[in-house]
Amino acid sequence: MGRGVVADFGPSELFSGLCHTDTLDPFPVWRDGAISPCFNQLVLGALAHAVVAVFSACYLSAQRCSLLRPSPPCGWGLRVASALLVTLLFVVDLVLVVLLHRGDMYLDILADGCAVLAWLVHFGALLVLQRSIYRRTRGPSVLLLLVLLPIPNLVVTLLAYAHKATYLDLAEPFRVARLVLAVTRGLSLLVYLLAFVAPCVGEGSYTSMSVNDADSSLLIPESSYQDTGEVVAEDGSSFISRLMYLWLNPLLRRGRRGELERPCNVYLLPRRLRTSAVRRHFLRCWEDCQQREATQRRNTTPRPANKSLQNRTWTSPLQEGIAVEEVGLLKVLHKAFGLRYYLLGVLKLAGNMLSFAGPLLLSSLVHYMEEEGAPVSQGAWCATGFFFSTFFSALIRNIFAFEVSKVSLSARAALISAIYGKALRVSGGSLAARFTLGEVVNFMSTDTDHVINFFNNFHEVWSLPFQFSIALYLLYLQVGLAFLGGLGVALLLVPLNKVLASKIMENNKHMLTHKDSRVKLMTEVLFGIRVIKFYNWEAYFAQKIADFRGQELSHLKAIKYLDAVCVYTWGSLPIVISIITFVTYVLLGHELTAATVFTTLALVGMLIVPLNSFPWVINGTLEAKVSLDRIQRFLKLPNQDLNAYFSLVAPEDPQDTIVMSQGIFSWQGPGPDHPTSSDTESPKGSLMLHSLNLSITKGSLVVVVGKVGCGKSSLLAAITGELNRRGGVVYVQGREDGFGLAAQEPWIQHATVRDNILFGKDYNSSFYQAVVEACALTDDLNILPNGDRTEVGENGVTLSGGQKARLALARAVYMEKDIFLLDDPLAAVDSDVAHHLMERCIMGILRSKTRILCTHRIEFVDKADVVILMDNGTIIKTGTPEEVLPLVEAVPKNRKNDSNAKEKDVIEREEKQSPSNELFAEEESSLSREEQKAVGGLAWKVYHTYWRAVEGPLAVSILLSLLLMQASKNVSDWWLSHWISNLKNNGSAQSVLMPAYSSPHLLLFSPGGLMFPVNIMETTAFANMSSEVKFYLTVYCSIAGANTVFTAFRAFLFAFGGIRAASVVHNRLLDTVLKATVTFFDTTPLGRVLNRFSSDLYSVDDTLPFFLNILLASIFSLLGMLVVMSYGLPWFLVALLPLGLLYHLTQRFYRHTSRDLKRLCSLTLSPVYSHFSETLSGLGTIRASSSASRFEEENERRLEQNQRCLFLSNAAMQWLDIRLQMIGVVVVTGISVIAVVQHQFKSIDPGLVGLSLSYALSITGLLSGLIFNFTQTEMQLVSVERTEEYSTTLPTEPQHSNPQVPTSWPEQGWVEFRGAVLSYREGLPNALDGVSLVVRPGEKVGVVGRTGSGKSTLFLALFRMVELNQGQILLDGVDTSQVGLAQLRSKLAIIPQDPFLFSGTVRENLDPCGRHPDPRLLEALEHCHLNPVINRIGGLGAEVGERGKSLSLGQRQLLCLARALLTEANILCIDEATASVDQKTDKLLQQTIREKFQDKTVLTIAHRINTIMDSDRVLVMHSGKVVEFDTPADLCQRDDSIFCKLVGGRGE
Repeated sequence: MGRGVVADFGPSELFSGLCHTDTLDPFPVWRDGAISPCFNQLVLGALAHAVVAVFSACYLSAQRCSLLRPSPPCGWGLRVASALLVTLLFVVDLVLVVLLHRGDMYLDILADGCAVLAWLVHFGALLVLQRSIYRRTRGPSVLLLLVLLPIPNLVVTLLAYAHKATYLDLAEPFRVARLVLAVTRGLSLLVYLLAFVAPCVGEGSYTSMSVNDADSSLLIPESSYQDTGEVVAEDGSSFISRLMYLWLNPLLRRGRRGELERPCNVYLLPRRLRTSAVRRHFLRCWEDCQQREATQRRNTTPRPANKSLQNRTWTSPLQEGIAVEEVGLLKVLHKAFGLRYYLLGVLKLAGNMLSFAGPLLLSSLVHYMEEEGAPVSQGAWCATGFFFSTFFSALIRNIFAFEVSKVSLSARAALISAIYGKALRVSGGSLAARFTLGEVVNFMSTDTDHVINFFNNFHEVWSLPFQFSIALYLLYLQVGLAFLGGLGVALLLVPLNKVLASKIMENNKHMLTHKDSRVKLMTEVLFGIRVIKFYNWEAYFAQKIADFRGQELSHLKAIKYLDAVCVYTWGSLPIVISIITFVTYVLLGHELTAATVFTTLALVGMLIVPLNSFPWVINGTLEAKVSLDRIQRFLKLPNQDLNAYFSLVAPEDPQDTIVMSQGIFSWQGPGPDHPTSSDTESPKGSLMLHSLNLSITKGSLVVVVGKVGCGKSSLLAAITGELNRRGGVVYVQGREDGFGLAAQEPWIQHATVRDNILFGKDYNSSFYQAVVEACALTDDLNILPNGDRTEVGENGVTLSGGQKARLALARAVYMEKDIFLLDDPLAAVDSDVAHHLMERCIMGILRSKTRILCTHRIEFVDKADVVILMDNGTIIKTGTPEEVLPLVEAVPKNRKNDSNAKEKDVIEREEKQSPSNELFAEEESSLSREEQKAVGGLAWKVYHTYWRAVEGPLAVSILLSLLLMQASKNVSDWWLSHWISNLKNNGSAQSVLMPAYSSPHLLLFSPGGLMFPVNIMETTAFANMSSEVKFYLTVYCSIAGANTVFTAFRAFLFAFGGIRAASVVHNRLLDTVLKATVTFFDTTPLGRVLNRFSSDLYSVDDTLPFFLNILLASIFSLLGMLVVMSYGLPWFLVALLPLGLLYHLTQRFYRHTSRDLKRLCSLTLSPVYSHFSETLSGLGTIRASSSASRFEEENERRLEQNQRCLFLSNAAMQWLDIRLQMIGVVVVTGISVIAVVQHQFKSIDPGLVGLSLSYALSITGLLSGLIFNFTQTEMQLVSVERTEEYSTTLPTEPQHSNPQVPTSWPEQGWVEFRGAVLSYREGLPNALDGVSLVVRPGEKVGVVGRTGSGKSTLFLALFRMVELNQGQILLDGVDTSQVGLAQLRSKLAIIPQDPFLFSGTVRENLDPCGRHPDPRLLEALEHCHLNPVINRIGGLGAEVGERGKSLSLGQRQLLCLARALLTEANILCIDEATASVDQKTDKLLQQTIREKFQDKTVLTIAHRINTIMDSDRVLVMHSGKVVEFDTPADLCQRDDSIFCKLVGGRGE
């Protein structure tokens, strides 16, 4: 067979063939008194040019600088011309060499080829540099060195030509021409050097040049800078600085000192990676693709000319009105980043080729050591070869990794910006119909991450098969056709792998679906946590979340076990292949020799690397595909096309601002997704507006009235363009300027009060004060701890309902638009505030504007110019107040007084205003501070937590199986080397080379791939040895068999342990969060808690076990490796200590900064996501006010901060990597040098040298893998730390219960407060200040009082949402503090202020615990006048949508009232339950409450004074004290009564 070919062909044969020299001295340096042509062309020529090419290539990505307009100094032009000329001269020389066709032709072709490549790359680098920040300078000084490198080669060549007469003989024109070319090259280089020295702008002037006019950030060369936060990363650094990442040192030193506390401390991004630049580039590519698609479509299908493309503009692909679905996201990514990314494949290829140099050199070295009297120069050449191959391999791999990370960073910025931009422009109806808020946020987080990970995988997709093919070919040369047996087994595993991979993908898909559902439910739970606590539903929701989590974990379990099967099959593969190959080889009639055995094993080891990694790569690729499709589906949603929605034809009367004619609108868009939608009924039973005819004159006040759910809010949405127009015409004058919209549910940003009002506009102090005054916010701002600089929580969590409504109104007013759409802003405020808003704001500051006001407060209707009465989605009457009012009023005119005075201002958090806000501000900073500040290593406590979660005995077994796995692997390798030595000592065969890997674990974790000798010496057949061979082979197989068993144990135990931990961590976290106090939720942004349940848990579930698994395997591999190396070459121990110390110092220097950067990464990521979810919930307001572009800029700013941290985190990783690679280079070179020296003293066993070197070659990969995985594991453990922080440190409510309390308690309904004192926090005024009162059983008590008087606090104290500081509250004589919280809350009923519905059916919302039969539920709905609505959407089983969005606000309040009717409690608390309900319905409801709770104790926080005029008694609160408590009649008799004044001030 072809075995002899490999055996005969080594480096010496290669050199002697190339150089035409003797095989005994294949590579002479000196010959005939001059440097030999071989040395000149290979080392001085080809190698020097290779260095020029590699170093020049690094400048190809230098940043272009748009700032520098003036033309560059002439020096640059001359150098570019010289470089191009030299390239052409080499091309001509190459042609001449081929024509001359001499013996050493191939040597010249190699040298000239390298030169052409080098000068071509150098030429490109010069072109790039002269457009960069180096334009006004000589450029990096390393360029001078690069041009000097090839000069020795030129000089030696010219001398050689001069010595040979043939080059001066005109009869040999080709040779003369080569001499002329060489001289011309010399002149060109001279011109280049002179141009380099030529005068140019001083070096100093560019260090302070700014990157662009807007940001005066220094470029890195400035050495005197102090603050790293103003430095631009990488741009302008010298070549050496880029190669060794020296530009990072100042940042690393700062991190070492612990000063990287805030995102602004890190470098700015290089200019081409800036988010704005990337986004612009991506949009340009999108437009190009779109135009190309459109052109193709136009060419293939005839299309009506007036269709979309005509009246749409190509402003931006995600802008209004572009049919985004025409473009595939993959195409755009390909166009935007493809070229640069594919070019990196060249580096990948070079790295792969270099990885095969290791085995060839190793073979030569061991060959050299076999021979007694081999010349020492041969060993020296091998050692040198080792040095160069590992050194260049390290550089290339490092550059490749860093460049790929840059491309993936750009793609990430592009994707996130695209998703955010799309969310701002997608039509409201189609978004709501297709995706929930949680899913859309997931596109930006999880799915984007999957797509970005693909960038790391793609080059593996082609390079792994390439490595595989080379290894196969070498194997064929070794054992001939026998390799097919083993290959057959390997290929059989590929379909198995395919099945496993598709199963994993399928499970992954299901797991993500369940995860989405769980996160969505968790979002709702956190959003409505107060209501859940009031109703005592924690157990129900905990169970519901646990069910979702159970389903999620069942798929996770499947994924992990399938992964374990993968690891195991690939783990045992090498052994199986090699044994099958040997059996086949013997059956084919060949003799087994040690040489065959070892070489085959070596090559099988190399085969396994690609086979092993391939499934992971394919998995990553498939995962990316799934995520890409999900994002694509979102990007395909139709955009809001306002040009098509609104009519562009102005009406005849210029005074008409808004005109609708026969308008038909629906919340859901037509299209393939909604086949059900007919023209009369909108799908899913949601309301449809039809036959709308409306004309509104400029500057008029239009009031829209109608009963709950008749379509008032939908009418406003139709005007702003949020609905889908199914027919008719809408015209709005000046709609481009936007509307001032105050939505019914106020959307408040997580910012200061002032920022909320300004909403991106400039601060104009006089106008601002006027707006604050008009919206009655002056008093509130005085209460808040920092005035208008007080930060309000997410969704305005720290403000009361009335404050939120007025804040949203103030924001709308401050926008100074021409049209104002006010959706019931008067609902949430009490009587005098409502009058103030009407007089000062709506009829005052806005008097000249067009105003459309939806309201239930009849008393203000007579101020309107026009009144519109709506019912069931259409306008039934339009006219003056006199014409329409009689149709609306439920009672005679004088009822006007019973104003809908509902001071929602006082919601539960009422005078918690100040506490809350202060608390919030402090908590905010302290939390952020803590998250940044957990500096130093992760506390051992975190490791211990995870160990406990896995459970001790299981964790010990995992470590034990790992130890046994590694030990058996190293022993099998040692056994092979022992076998070689024995054969050698017995003299039965010439010694063979080193052993091979029997297990792929190392392979998995050494990116460099394993290096094995391929070139094996000839061996003599040794039939007589076969029995001995059998013995060795049997022992080897037994050890290897044991190894596979331990591998299986380790794989499955680890999978089991990971799932175990995931389950424990989640359960503890959920348990604690649901038990946390209300104060905690008020002071913590929802996004922060949600982060623990989504991304942190994902880390614990999936990412942490993955990295931890690799980390542990790497640690054990390294230990095994060091033991074997020290055993083989004891001298190695001398080098080991200093190298170990160096390694330790390097990684310590790195880890401080790395950890801080990682923390900053997660810290800057939360704001990106929370801003996104905030945007999604406020889409209506943002779009109505035309603020979309400002929000995009804000998203870009936040993303930029995160990208800065991410980029530097990647750079720091490469900084470490290159240093570790250099340590690896030293180890390999050191071992080869030790081996050569020891060989001279005849004291070495070649088998052990082979073994040590084969280990050493993969040590670099292992060292960097170890640090990388250690850092990754630490980073993932931060998630355990964060969940643990919540599991152990959250303030929780007391959980005890009192068995003495009878189940029927409280039977009567006595409520007694005895000296109750409550303050929300130490040092704050008391919210309840010595409240003592008794409410008798069955009594109806109304509670009134101004904002901050303590009304809502009474309820909070009664339900023990906040514990009393002193005093008692007794129910039927039992002290509530002695009763368990669940016992207490289940016995009280409350109708809270904010109607909270969670997504689910009507039935689940009414009775989550399933205690009542359906007829009972329907009866409750009947009493609340909800039956028609519920029947319309589909009965009790109908879905209410996320947060109940398929019902109007009033309908939601009615549903909450129905809940209260169902509870059998004897004590009912009502907190302004009928805020958004029209007068007529309200009257019926009051009647229902009176009848249904006739014999129950009812406490009502009153807002419509008429609702408590028939109470048994009225309680008037002021500053936390009871000031009056008597019957309404008695109080009205007293002149000094506050209540009397309230009744009198109702606007009579």
